[in-house]
Amino acid sequence: MTKEKLPKKFLQIKKRHEKYFDAVEELGKIVKQEGPLDEKTAHLIQLAAAATERSEGAVHSHVRRALEAGVTPNEIYHAMILLTSTIGFPGVVAALSWADDIIQNKKR
Repeated sequence: MTKEKLPKKFLQIKKRHEKYFDAVEELGKIVKQEGPLDEKTAHLIQLAAAATERSEGAVHSHVRRALEAGVTPNEIYHAMILLTSTIGFPGVVAALSWADDIIQNKKR
């Protein structure tokens, strides 16, 4: 992921706690290698977890990464609406809105 796409505040915090962020990023790489799931599926799972946590920043981040891994906008939208019976309609609408922040910006 290019630094231009990352929010300024995130980059400031990452710089302040560089070793910590490096460790977290390394952990993320390792856990993806530990099982049989393909990259696209792994990103959709992480995106769903971010939506469940109602974390706008995490949804933005995971949508970016999912798109970079080849996940289509329709796959992202489907992953979000699958959460309806788990997190409820309002949570899904919020997650769809956050996903659209990134998807619509990428189309421009």
